Amino acid sequence: MGKLRVGVIGCGSIAQYRHLPEYASNQHVELVAVCDIVEDRVKEIANKYGAKAFTDYKELIHSGEVDVVSVCTPNYLHAPVTIEALNNGLHVLCEKPMATSQEEADAMIEAAKKNDKKLMIAHNQRFVRSHQIARELIESGSIGKIYSFRTAFGHPGPEGWSQDGRDSWFFEKEKAYIGAMGDLGVHKTDLMRYLLGEEIVEVGAFIETSAKEFADVDDTAVCALKTESGIIGTLAASWSYTAKEDNSTIIYGEKAIIRLEDNPAYSLVVQYTNGEVVKYELGKIQSNDEGGQNSSHVIDHFISSVVEDKEPLITGEEGMKSLAVIIAALKSNETKTIAKVFE
Repeated sequence: MGKLRVGVIGCGSIAQYRHLPEYASNQHVELVAVCDIVEDRVKEIANKYGAKAFTDYKELIHSGEVDVVSVCTPNYLHAPVTIEALNNGLHVLCEKPMATSQEEADAMIEAAKKNDKKLMIAHNQRFVRSHQIARELIESGSIGKIYSFRTAFGHPGPEGWSQDGRDSWFFEKEKAYIGAMGDLGVHKTDLMRYLLGEEIVEVGAFIETSAKEFADVDDTAVCALKTESGIIGTLAASWSYTAKEDNSTIIYGEKAIIRLEDNPAYSLVVQYTNGEVVKYELGKIQSNDEGGQNSSHVIDHFISSVVEDKEPLITGEEGMKSLAVIIAALKSNETKTIAKVFE
């Protein structure tokens, strides 16, 4: 089999730091096309990677020059671009959150099924080694019954790393649909579903814009979550952690506490009730720093699922279940009630 021909649609920061370099280093693919509405940006990237530049995503999709695309556009375009690509026989890796509504997510899943193509959502937290080991510990029963958890993902905001700074689409409700909760919160809802091995069924949320007066989306959210077996915990997502990123999860169990925190040496620490403490030397959680994790593993996993014709770890259905928690959080905040997921 020849190399898969790849196109990347949307050439902002996530494409430039993750998708493009990771495709370029994957031996099974050839990066042949890039697309962005900013002509100077797309030309520069096309030159860098020896790819063809497009400014219209439909032209790229219909060109017949690609087998696979990454969708790295603003959130409101995830569904239309993905569906167009799937309907034209392309496999799709779509950035998170996968869509801006349940209906859009359903339509994406349906398009993948109808055309017998792979659809994967780029939730990278499942590929972090410390998270994988934590899941194995919970599954094995060595932590005992899980009682509670708290998880947080926050940083100073997209203006610090987005290509367009404060003018970024991230801050525009029409294009982003949701702010920190969709950017960071959806990662953690996906992570908690993955770690606990069960669905979140109820959400109570407070979602505010407290730090970014120029934004018309949320920048700080705190949610209480309840799973199907009755585990309760909190999730915080924020663009208002001004000094330093917080990417941490703590799980409280009957026999131990699991700490997944930003420790430069130990990104997984397990504290057992008998006093034993086990520290796992795994490097930093997803970091480009020396000794950190410099690949998201998302692209490699997606490509191997296409090459080997396997179901990807985060299918459209999985992406939709994580999105549904975010949609329920919005509903909870608007109605000031506890919202059921998938109601």
